[in-house]
Formats: sequence, structure tokens, C-alpha cells
Amino acid sequence: MQGSLGEKIGEGASADVHAWAPGQVVKLFKSAASRRLAWHEAQKTDAVFAAGGPAPEVFGTVVLEKRFGIVLQRFDGPSLLQLVQSGAVTRQRAGAILADLCVAVHKTLPPPDVPSLHDWVGSWLRGSDGRLPAPIATGVRTLTGRLPPVDELCHGDLHPANVIMSAAGPRLIDWSHAVRAPAAFDFAQTHMVLADLAAERVDDPERPRAVNAAAQSAYARLAGLPPAALTAAVESYLPIVRTLFLIGGMLPEMRERMIERVEAGLRREG
Repeated sequence: MQGSLGEKIGEGASADVHAWAPGQVVKLFKSAASRRLAWHEAQKTDAVFAAGGPAPEVFGTVVLEKRFGIVLQRFDGPSLLQLVQSGAVTRQRAGAILADLCVAVHKTLPPPDVPSLHDWVGSWLRGSDGRLPAPIATGVRTLTGRLPPVDELCHGDLHPANVIMSAAGPRLIDWSHAVRAPAAFDFAQTHMVLADLAAERVDDPERPRAVNAAAQSAYARLAGLPPAALTAAVESYLPIVRTLFLIGGMLPEMRERMIERVEAGLRREG
């Protein structure tokens, strides 16, 4: 594929993003990243773009020095996170942007090979290799099977760092966790990132909490839902989302607290 590794323009937990060719970037996964999950992201991003969703176009894949990479359409512009942190975008506006994107995603016909939430969670549980207390694995499997199946597209990692404010409007990157599930699952993920994680790691914990609350409020208004009904639905999915984070081994310093929150959520849902 034509292109060459240029300057690094972004970095995440599992990959670096470099300039590649005019209008293109390469998302180059770190050597420890799951090749299977990286392939999943390439395939799902391509499928969502083809279905008209707010995803970048995929131009192909490469392997550079044994690192797998996805060549993607370049979205020029700051992330929504950068704009919120600088004060250029208010917390209320940031929440409204997330809600609008969630509506756009859920209006996109889910590609056939995007897994259902039931299958996605089952796959993660099977690969957990004893990283979860047995009662949690059983409880989450039961809860996932009990929740109503919904054939709607979810981004699966909806938060301001994954929103690029391009000249053509807000666009979503990182589709590695795309699933078929209700909007409440996306907002449970948003809550997890903003209210559970970011609130404990930033200088102003009220900022991510306010963005999270504004996103839920704006989506409830757009969807014609009572805010309390959306909040209750989000609560039902939080044990599942928190368990996925536990399996992923993210933030080990929070592991015990996260286990306690999952256990409390399962008791509430039980």
C-alpha cells in the first residue's frame, strides 16, 4: 500500500497514530495489543463507514516492524476532549455532541457481522482466564441473557477522546468495541469512562461528570424518554461494562473498587 510512516500525531493505550499519505493516517498497534481485536476494529470500521455511519474510511492494513496497522481517513481537527479541557466547548455542549453522535450511530443500520452484546460479552468471558471472581462471571452472563435483545448499532466506546471535531462535523474514531445493543449500553460505557475513571484522574472531577450528565440528559430529550428511565436503563448495563474493563486489565489500582461496584450492581439487578 502506498504511503510511509510520518510524524506521530496521536497516541492511545493500545496504538499510535501516524501520518501516512495525503488525507490518510495509520493506526499502528503496539506489539502487546491483541491482533484479533485490531482486525476486528479494521473490519467493523470499514463496515460502519460503508453503512453511512460517522466512521473513517478504511483504505487497508499494513504490518510495519511486526506491528499491525490500519490505514484510515484522516480527520483533521481537535478532539472533543481537548476542546472541553481548554474551555473552548462547554460541558453542556460536549454532552449534546455525544448525544447527537449516539443518535447518528443508532440510526445506522448495523452491519451483519457486528456481534450482538450477548455474543460479545460471552466471548470476553470465555477469554477471561480466571481474571474474574466466578460469581461475577456467572452473574454478568445471566444479566446479559436476561436483558432484552436490541438490534441497533452501538459504538461501544463513546467518550470525548474518541470524537474528532472535523471541518465536516463531529466524527467517531476507535470502533473496536462496536456491538449491537441499545443506546443505554453506549451511555453505560460513557458513564464508566467519565464518571468512574476520568473523575478520579483529572484536576477537576466535576468536568467529566458534568459532560456525562449532559450527554444523558440531551439524549433523553432527543429520544423522547423520561431522563429517569434512561438513567435506570444505564444502571442495568453498568455491571456488564465494568466487567469488560476488569477483563481488559485496565487501571489495576481500581480493581477491588470495580469488583465491589460490579457486585453491588448485580445484586441490584438480581
